[in-house]
Amino acid sequence: MFRSSSPSSRLPARLPARVTAVTLTAVLAGLGAAGTASSSPKAAAPASGSLRTCALGDLYLSMGRKEGAAGSLYWTIRFTNTSTTSCTLRGYPGVSALDTAHRQIGPAAHRTGEHASTVRLAPAHSASAVIRTTNGPLGGPCLRTGSYLRVYPPGSYHADLVPARWTICSHLFDVSPIKT
Repeated sequence: MFRSSSPSSRLPARLPARVTAVTLTAVLAGLGAAGTASSSPKAAAPASGSLRTCALGDLYLSMGRKEGAAGSLYWTIRFTNTSTTSCTLRGYPGVSALDTAHRQIGPAAHRTGEHASTVRLAPAHSASAVIRTTNGPLGGPCLRTGSYLRVYPPGSYHADLVPARWTICSHLFDVSPIKT
C-alpha cells in the first residue's frame, strides 16, 4: 500500500485561485478519511461532538469478585479510565486464559450474544464485562487452571495480562459485552 509522509504531499503544487479555505479543508478531510496503513492501531479519532474510543493505554484492567450461582462461576473484569479525558467502549472484550508461561489454555471466551451499547467512561470511572464458566465439571472436564487472563478491550489489537486464577470447565467460557 502506498504510504505518504503527509496529506499535503498529495495536493497539487499550485491550486486555482477559486479554491477557498473551506474547499481545501474538505479536500484535506477527504484525504484523511482515505487513510494510510499504520503499523500500530490507535484509538479512533473523535467525530465532531463525539468521544474517542478508549485505547489500552487509557485503561487499568482489574478483576472483581468471583461469584457462583446455579452451577456457574462468574467473574467481573473492570476497565477503569486512567486518562484525563472521557472515552468510550463498545462491544465485547477478547478474553483467553493463559498459563504461567503465557501459553493459551483452551479456546478464547465466546460472546454471550447480548446487545452491546456504547459506554462512556469519564476519568477514574469504570465499566465491566463478566466472564463465565461452570462451577466444576458439569457435562465435561475442567482444563488446567490458568494464571492470567489476556484481555483485549473492545476494538483493540493490544491486550493486557491480568493476574487471575481461572479454570475453564465443561467447554463453557463466555464473556458479556462491556456495561456500566
